[in-house]
Amino acid sequence: MPQKRKPQLSKPHAEDLLKPREAAVELRISFPTIKQWIYKKKIGSIRTAGGHHRIPQSEVDRLLFRTRGKTAPERTLVKRRLSGRNQLVGRIESVQISGLMAEVVISIGDQQITAIITARSAREMNLKSGQTAAALIKATEVMILRV
Repeated sequence: MPQKRKPQLSKPHAEDLLKPREAAVELRISFPTIKQWIYKKKIGSIRTAGGHHRIPQSEVDRLLFRTRGKTAPERTLVKRRLSGRNQLVGRIESVQISGLMAEVVISIGDQQITAIITARSAREMNLKSGQTAAALIKATEVMILRV
């Protein structure tokens, strides 16, 4: 029987580390749940000199899409009520508004998706770096949903 793969962590910068409570808020789970995930090695963490756990932002991003529902049917219900099935949840890396258009870059795991949307849409959704968002892939278009 294959063993469960333990998340490999490189030594991140101090600003990339979150306290368990902060990570729980971003993942929309309870503090006790994140503690259990740490103990069961479901999410990688780093121990401080004082013995406290710190969670790299990359680990939160890796699990972000999984927290929208525990089962596949629940995740389907949580998705926005759109006909598009290709919704990828990630974190907004940057929003650059120039004239009538805005460039939105979303990190999804180790990948980045760039979408060009209207500046008005970006302003109406109040898109900012660090927020959770979903990229909706439809044919050759990418739409952004703030979640």
